[in-house]
Amino acid sequence: MDYYRISFDKSESEVDNEIFIAFLAEYGFESFEETENKIAGYIPVNKFSEKELEKIPFENRSIFLKSMKKEKIAEQNWNAVWESNYPPVEIENKIFIYAPFHKKRDGFPYQILIKPKMSFGTAHHETTAMMMTLMLEEDFTGKNILDMGSGTAVLAILASMKNAAHVDAVDNDSWAFDNAAENIKLNNINNITPMLGDASLLKIPENYHIILANINKNILLNDIPAYAKSLKKGGSIFFSGFYNTDLDDIKNKAGQFELLYDKHIEKNRWIAARFIKR
Repeated sequence: MDYYRISFDKSESEVDNEIFIAFLAEYGFESFEETENKIAGYIPVNKFSEKELEKIPFENRSIFLKSMKKEKIAEQNWNAVWESNYPPVEIENKIFIYAPFHKKRDGFPYQILIKPKMSFGTAHHETTAMMMTLMLEEDFTGKNILDMGSGTAVLAILASMKNAAHVDAVDNDSWAFDNAAENIKLNNINNITPMLGDASLLKIPENYHIILANINKNILLNDIPAYAKSLKKGGSIFFSGFYNTDLDDIKNKAGQFELLYDKHIEKNRWIAARFIKR
């Protein structure tokens, strides 16, 4: 899959910059870079619509859109970008996530080898790292797990390493599906099933003890009914991929399906939250 790198001049207002990035995330942008004067976002080519950006309900959007520049990034170039900008990740002194071109480090209970390509979920983004922080507090032993929007499968791999019985790793992107299968093999995992698709694959009621869903606000709100149906009573579901201003919307929708808010953590306005099925 090819991506666009879309860049914009920053506003003098930091609040406006944050609001604009939040809207870009809702409109399908998957990651961002910020410099002193620029905001750049990455979005799959097939999801980008300039006309949709012009409809963003933000009165100061023209400040950004008038400076917009678009650059297409092919798969092979994206891979080179990953390799040159991909440092290893340490989480809570317990998880070490590294690529084949890094040296392995001792002293971490969970060592996860990820071959980074274009798949989202390498733990460099706040949402993935926070999901893993919450997962460290959860007992996965002998449980069936669902990882929705699995990307590289890094969350699924951690669940397996925490002694899950089985993990289904679902993503609707064929590139992520292939990358997940590759990373599962790299870590010598044999109890994760990568699946290509979306929430329509969830056919069996109360099939999972724990669900991990690190996607984005709109997809979460749309798919919460399917997640709730698939989660066992008393089971935990972890949501991330949205901003602190969206948490009440997630709480309200989840509550309609007996998913009760438990707690959340926050970093740079991003949220990861745990809910429990009544």
